[in-house]
Amino acid sequence: MNLSKQIKENRKKMSLSQEELAEKAYVTRQTISNWENDKSYPDINSLIILSSLFNISIDELVKGDVDTMREYVSNEVINKFQKMGVLYAIGLVIAVVSIAPLFMFFRWTGMVIWFVYFILVMMLALKIEKFKKEHDVQTYKEIVAFMDGKKLDEIQKATEKGKRPYQKIFYAIISALIGFTVTYLLLVLLMG
Repeated sequence: MNLSKQIKENRKKMSLSQEELAEKAYVTRQTISNWENDKSYPDINSLIILSSLFNISIDELVKGDVDTMREYVSNEVINKFQKMGVLYAIGLVIAVVSIAPLFMFFRWTGMVIWFVYFILVMMLALKIEKFKKEHDVQTYKEIVAFMDGKKLDEIQKATEKGKRPYQKIFYAIISALIGFTVTYLLLVLLMG
C-alpha cells in the first residue's frame, strides 16, 4: 500500500527519526516501524495526526489505499470473518446446551467430551481475534467510514467501544453465568 511509503518519505523530508515521529504522533517507535513496513495500519486518529504533522491532506496521505481497503474489507475478509463468527456462535450454543445431557448420560466421560469440545470452541474464538488483529479489520472500516464522510465522533465512539478492556471480560462473565444457569436448569429438569 502507498501509505507506508508516504509515512516514510514524509518522515524523512522532515528529518525525523522513527522515535521522534512516534513522540509527535503519540505512538511507539515500533508502531511507526510497523506502519512503514506495512505490518499494521494507523487508525483514523493517527491518520489525522500524521496528516497534520506532514501538512498534507488525509486524501494525499492514503491516496489509492482507500479503494483497496474498501474492496478488501467488503469482500474476502468480511465473508471469512462472518463465517467464523457464525461457527463460533453455533459452537457456543451447543457447548451450553450439551453439558447437562452429556453429564446425565455419560457422567464423567461426558464431562471430558464436553471439556474437549469447549476447548475447540475457545480455540476458534482465539483464531477469530487473531484474524481481526492480522487483517486490521477495525482500522480499515474506520478509515473507509471517515473517507465516506462519516463524522469523527461516530467513528471514535465505535473505536472507543471496541477498546474498552473490561468489555470482553464482562461479556465472558455474562456468558458464563448464562451458561451455568441454563446447565443448572437442564440438570434440574433431567434429574427431577
